[in-house]
Amino acid sequence: MRILGVEGTAWAASAAVYDVNTDSVFIETDAYQPESGGIHPREAAEHMSDAIPAVIETALSNADGPIDAVAFSRGPGLGPCLRIVGTAARALSQSLDVSLIGVNHMVAHLEIGRQQSGFDSPICLNASGANAHVLGYRNGRYRVLGETMDTGVGNAIDKFTRHVGWSHPGGPKVEEAAKDGEYIELPYVVKGMDFSFSGIMSAAKQAVDSGEAIEDVCFSLQENIFAMLTEVAERALSLTGRDELVLGGGVGQNARLREMLEEMCDQRGAKFYAPEPRFLRDNAGMIAVLGKEMLDAGDTTPVADSAIDSNYRPDQVAVSWRTDREEVFRNVGEREIRGAEATVSIGSERVTKRRAVKSYRHPELDARLRKERTTLEARLTSDARRAGVPTPVVYDVDPTEASIEFEHVGESDLREELTASRVRDVGRHLGTMHREGIVHGDPTTRNVRCAGGDTPPNERANDSRESDRTFFIDFGLGYYSDDVEDYAMDLHVFNQSLVGTSDVADELWREFESAYVETGDEQVVTQLREIEGRGRYQ
Repeated sequence: MRILGVEGTAWAASAAVYDVNTDSVFIETDAYQPESGGIHPREAAEHMSDAIPAVIETALSNADGPIDAVAFSRGPGLGPCLRIVGTAARALSQSLDVSLIGVNHMVAHLEIGRQQSGFDSPICLNASGANAHVLGYRNGRYRVLGETMDTGVGNAIDKFTRHVGWSHPGGPKVEEAAKDGEYIELPYVVKGMDFSFSGIMSAAKQAVDSGEAIEDVCFSLQENIFAMLTEVAERALSLTGRDELVLGGGVGQNARLREMLEEMCDQRGAKFYAPEPRFLRDNAGMIAVLGKEMLDAGDTTPVADSAIDSNYRPDQVAVSWRTDREEVFRNVGEREIRGAEATVSIGSERVTKRRAVKSYRHPELDARLRKERTTLEARLTSDARRAGVPTPVVYDVDPTEASIEFEHVGESDLREELTASRVRDVGRHLGTMHREGIVHGDPTTRNVRCAGGDTPPNERANDSRESDRTFFIDFGLGYYSDDVEDYAMDLHVFNQSLVGTSDVADELWREFESAYVETGDEQVVTQLREIEGRGRYQ
């Protein structure tokens, strides 16, 4: 069996033949290279139109036998480029009289790593030009656990390199310049499971303009951006209880990023896999390999339903080729829990949280984050409690050692005891915090603790703190703000967390929203809709 794959989401016109009999993949790629600046959609489409016939012809000439199916990248990507690839794939499938298979480009990045690594159900960090997100499989779909809130990681780096007059692609040039650099302070923006690159890009441009050595700026860009990606990947491993991580996307070719991810996984006792470079950058080989899996599952695409989708998100794909179901990870009864940021030692009455040194981060950056987050976490936890939100009492804080001693609250994490009434409590508590100008920063189902039972509000003992069903913990990514968008990001993080841990996330989310507006501002929910509709994967 042989599958022809055709890729053309943006800059790479690519065709490949996956020969199942020999387990070999031949890939032919003709990359668009702009004369100046970044990718120009019209020029990219013109290149795609010229290059696709030639790369397909080369791929077919290297096929050792007939083609059994044609797979193509259906999205996400640049619409003009996708339409050219879709037209070519439809014509080929009809002329060869074989099945047509529309593939999600982002899922293909994940699947090539999963299949080549032999991992069971890994978390995937996708770091490419127009995209940056963390995915995990749960019950028939790849769920987006974290994502960029503005621009893709590769595009962000390219914006900086265009500012300094370097040609596209900018990533390899930054990597080379960084070899001679030293660390300078730049913004570091992680919001729960998400990240943002606009602030650090602006600061990097300003640093160069103000006379900082470009080598130092490039070094610090890499250190901060890749540490942000690594931190969120570790948070996803912690949230889901997985111990396998795969890397996808063209930025994954960067040696420093791979080094950080591998070091983080070593510290956690997790496994890490990065495909060879030809499968990291945009390529038709991954399209062909996933096409074969979809063909075996009977998941083909009728020509009449094969329209491209430039905003095709990975969580829209029904994963037909996998039949396993992921259950909620449980850690009930553990006396020491290792999270993404810290180790928590649990006693009968007190809990000690110690922020671990993250060796993958630059020492200056790591020391600053550990100290700042420890100090702010203690303050926010106490302030939220004074506002009426159930949180643990803070007994002791040591910013130098990055440790906090808390009261022990609850009996289990919310992810282990998800009910509609508890989720409504979370909505009301978040609304109260936002009304007081407090952003939690990481309100996942692991950072809410549950007391015993699920007592209705009208049956709770008025004088018993333990009668409350939910307690907010881990304000380590929190901050003070009066910005509606920051409050909406809290809601976004909780929603993603529900999707990653519950089979009935939509139902629970409706309960959450209705409860949130009881104490919070309905404008925040409106802003959340705007955030979710921005179409970051274009």
